[in-house]
Amino acid sequence: MDVRGRAVDAFVADANAAIARQVKLPTGYYIEWGGSFENQQRAMTRLALIVPLTIGLIFILLYTAFNSVPHATMIIANVPFALVGGIVGLFVTGQYLSVPSAIGFIAVFGVAMLNGIVLVSFMNDQLRLGRSIREAVREAAALRLRPVLMTASVAILGLLPTLLSQGVGAETQRPLATVVVGGLITSTALTLLLLPLMYEWVETRRERRDMTVGVEPNPLQDPAGGGAR
Repeated sequence: MDVRGRAVDAFVADANAAIARQVKLPTGYYIEWGGSFENQQRAMTRLALIVPLTIGLIFILLYTAFNSVPHATMIIANVPFALVGGIVGLFVTGQYLSVPSAIGFIAVFGVAMLNGIVLVSFMNDQLRLGRSIREAVREAAALRLRPVLMTASVAILGLLPTLLSQGVGAETQRPLATVVVGGLITSTALTLLLLPLMYEWVETRRERRDMTVGVEPNPLQDPAGGGAR
């Protein structure tokens, strides 16, 4: 059978429920679904293992790069930013979660975290130059706007033909492109708006905590504001 206009797994669930109500199988008989449904379930099972493992490894790499759990966590926070856009894109276009769309989520996660790395690295550099936390955040939001937008725009424009395709293979190409384009739109917007605020909040709390317990000032920043050490 050829399922159209709905998700394959939802169709199989409804079919199983109908069979359970109306069909009494003889002893020793059972029903097994194959084809695209079987392939989808196998792939989704693998992705359910691969995606968390990948995000965990990326978190470890980010921690080794920044030597800071809060900074690595802020960059990983771009993952749900992208997740929101991908889900909304599938909902608006009437598509369903499938293997191509799941692969699209993996792709957009990488671009979203790259944008986060660009912002956090620049803000850390500004602190090393002796700027205050507020000044570092403002400089990053203003000067890194163009690189972040360029990264997202290149990916979105490159996927527009795939997103609008209607020919052979569109059923596998469009879900991937929809997720990537939708995820990039929300992740870029939320990264530029929320990530600087998160950075300022985290660094301000850390600075106040260090002052309360009498810890030496952040080595990235000169406490007198007179320049980098």
